Amino acid sequence: MDNCYLEVISLVERLHRQFLEVVKLELEGLRIHDINNVQAMMLFNIGDAEMTVGELTLRGCYLGSNVSYNVKKMVENGYLAHERSVHDRRSIHVRLTEKGGKLRDSLSAMHQRHGQMLSQATLSGDDLQNTSVTLRRLERFWIRAADLVQRAPPQFAPVNAVEPFRSGSNPVDFGTRISSGD
Repeated sequence: MDNCYLEVISLVERLHRQFLEVVKLELEGLRIHDINNVQAMMLFNIGDAEMTVGELTLRGCYLGSNVSYNVKKMVENGYLAHERSVHDRRSIHVRLTEKGGKLRDSLSAMHQRHGQMLSQATLSGDDLQNTSVTLRRLERFWIRAADLVQRAPPQFAPVNAVEPFRSGSNPVDFGTRISSGD
């Protein structure tokens, strides 16, 4: 089970990178060079909604740490419009501009083409549905695991991690001492 689990984690990451490469090639085919593949998928996921920058991550529109940078670049290049919330001046709302909407439509067409091409592949609708169910279960597992880690009290070093320090030959001082139980 451990090997399968690690293989799934690796595969999900590789699939995500491969998909972003497909989006990059689509942008190049459209001769669009002022937005990158990650920004394009953020834009696609925003769709017709208006949301705050914080909601982009919470709603799953973006995965990563440079949300503000990417939003800023898309505003600068005319794909997104932004304005401060009238209720909370700290909050900024974003929505697609006409230029952003056109790119979103192009990405929708790409997804439709891919959907039609799937019928020629060895993937069926049932395969995709079963994969989706499995990945959602894995997502729920990781959410629960993260919640358990956040609530767990700090752990002490396992006994086998302490053993090398008992011999008195500690070649590296990490700035902390592990008690040997003396």
